[in-house]
Amino acid sequence: MHEAIETLKRSALAELSTSGDLQALEHFRISYLARKGQIAELFDKLKDAPPEQKPALGKALNEMRRSIESQFEEKKARLETGQKKKSIHLDLTLPGLRPWVGSKHPITQTLDEIKRIFLGMGFQVETGPEIEDDYHNFGALNFPPDHPARDMQDTFFISNDVVLRTHTSPVQIRVMETQKPPIRALIPGRVYRNEAISARSYCLFHQVEGLYVDTNVTFAELKGTLVAFAKQFYGSSLKYRFRPSFFPFTEPSAEMDITCFLCKAKGCRVCKNTGWLEILGCGMVDPNVFQSVNYDPEMYTGYAFGMGIERIAMLRYGIDDIRILFENDIRFLSQF
Repeated sequence: MHEAIETLKRSALAELSTSGDLQALEHFRISYLARKGQIAELFDKLKDAPPEQKPALGKALNEMRRSIESQFEEKKARLETGQKKKSIHLDLTLPGLRPWVGSKHPITQTLDEIKRIFLGMGFQVETGPEIEDDYHNFGALNFPPDHPARDMQDTFFISNDVVLRTHTSPVQIRVMETQKPPIRALIPGRVYRNEAISARSYCLFHQVEGLYVDTNVTFAELKGTLVAFAKQFYGSSLKYRFRPSFFPFTEPSAEMDITCFLCKAKGCRVCKNTGWLEILGCGMVDPNVFQSVNYDPEMYTGYAFGMGIERIAMLRYGIDDIRILFENDIRFLSQF
């Protein structure tokens, strides 16, 4: 039986060396290493061997099986590695893959275009702190102590006299405190309101305000400036109107509407079937505001206007939910 073991071992190793692929290797495994393979048959014959030879024969059979299994596993590993390498095809003639590059956020794009238009009119960009004191956020802007905007429902209070600014108007005060007329400032920035988050409102948003102060500034100049802006931004074919309104820091005050450019003034869901869209608030600077910054209201006049960037971006791009502007969903942002 020792001779049969050696013969089977030589035969198995010779066949293993000629197995050139995984399919041939599987045939080898079934023929030699399976439960009914040739090695198993030799183990079955061990029971017929003389008792005194069984220990030696058993040892020889186990050594043969371990040797064949070891070389089988090595061969299988080499063939599998080679197959994986062959499956990786690199075509060096193909053009390279362009790396993904992000784009500007739609709010940033909208603000950049607004700034471009007003900078062309001679305005200069000014900025200020987002954490404001009560005086700059309310008092200097002619908000009386009992004004509803001072209520906790509208304002985030850090302390009794410190708030997250509710509008960019405090920067107007800071600019006038440090500069003398003529002033032509454009003021963009984030503002915060303690409001319920919904499809139409958010707890923070962006505003851009304009301020022009000089001698003999008139409401007609304000209208001319805003109409020129609207026609550059929305198109020269739009119609516009100014409606009386109220803001504590301007008098007289107005809101500007333009014809809905989405439905061509025919009426749609966005304009609530009126054909008009409100885009900003404006007015002549109240004399009380000039007095708070030590400007002589008998000598100087001025106008101010403000608009919400999110609202303008939503109208321009047909976005119906303000929350999506703050979610940073790459599927949404990649469209811009």
